[in-house]
Amino acid sequence: MTQTAQETEARATKRTEFIATGKRKNSIARVRLAPGGGVITVNGKPSDEYFTRPTLQIAVAKPFDITGTLGKFDVRVNVAGGGIAGQAGAVRHGIARALTAMNPDLRKPLKAEGLLTRDAREKERRKVGRRKARKRPQYSKR
Repeated sequence: MTQTAQETEARATKRTEFIATGKRKNSIARVRLAPGGGVITVNGKPSDEYFTRPTLQIAVAKPFDITGTLGKFDVRVNVAGGGIAGQAGAVRHGIARALTAMNPDLRKPLKAEGLLTRDAREKERRKVGRRKARKRPQYSKR
């Protein structure tokens, strides 16, 4: 091997930042995971400021709770598309994927909780003659 190939291989084994993509509904989250003090930044804001609902904050931190790595990694996320709940699901999915990229041993507990599976549920399309996907117009007997 040449000197540059050895350096490249050494750099690959000592990666400090792990990148993953998470998806949910129409949201896509690009997650960067690096060792640090546990700061989660979403679109330039702290996660508790971006996701104001407590349930969403819990959902975002769930992969860390399951793996016991809460407070050990800094997370930077760019998330786009969809609503706030879909974005939180995408961030959660991305964090879980990044944790498995960092340590393959964490795959089993994350998989058991269903955090590595992309939630495939999408909004159902509106049908002709209906108000929404399934809601019918009010019935009139006469």
